[in-house]
Amino acid sequence: MARPRTFDEALVARRAREAFHDHGYTATSVEQLTAATGLPRSSLYGAFGDKHGLFLRAFEQYCDEEMTAVRTELTGSEQGAFARLRGHLRAKTADPAASRRGCLLAKATAELAGEDRDVARISAAAYRRYEQALTECLRAAQAAGDARADLEPGSGGALLLAVLRGIEALGRAGHTESALRAIADSAMAMLAADHPPTEDDRS
Repeated sequence: MARPRTFDEALVARRAREAFHDHGYTATSVEQLTAATGLPRSSLYGAFGDKHGLFLRAFEQYCDEEMTAVRTELTGSEQGAFARLRGHLRAKTADPAASRRGCLLAKATAELAGEDRDVARISAAAYRRYEQALTECLRAAQAAGDARADLEPGSGGALLLAVLRGIEALGRAGHTESALRAIADSAMAMLAADHPPTEDDRS
């Protein structure tokens, strides 16, 4: 009869993901995972199957926590919706040197999604949740009269997601906080109710 596990799998996955976050999936060794979790290989593989299984558990956990936090941050009154969007974008521009570690969602998508269906599935679901949260917040800002009424909310949410991913990539590449803040503020200015539509917007 198998022995009952004496460790918290969620906590082990959280510790393992720190190693994956620092080194990437491919470069993270089993030795680094055992050091990070404090468990021997046999216990890790007994609980998660193999390195890939452990990564998927850690990655899905990370994505769920991050997207839940995003929704919580962006949910609220219609009157404060535009400010919440602006604050969310600006928060992503802070301390670009620290952000060079990057988001595990973005890093894993770039490294693995093209060849790993499980990672692609988890990534796609997380990005859908992110875009939906941005879209709903933008729709609330439109209802409050603070965001352009002529903009389709889904398109605006997709635009904001693209801007956020771009800000992260540029921050990792060495752009300054002020340069990233200018990008965030320009994006929000384009969405503001007092921003005049362009010819392309009208067509």
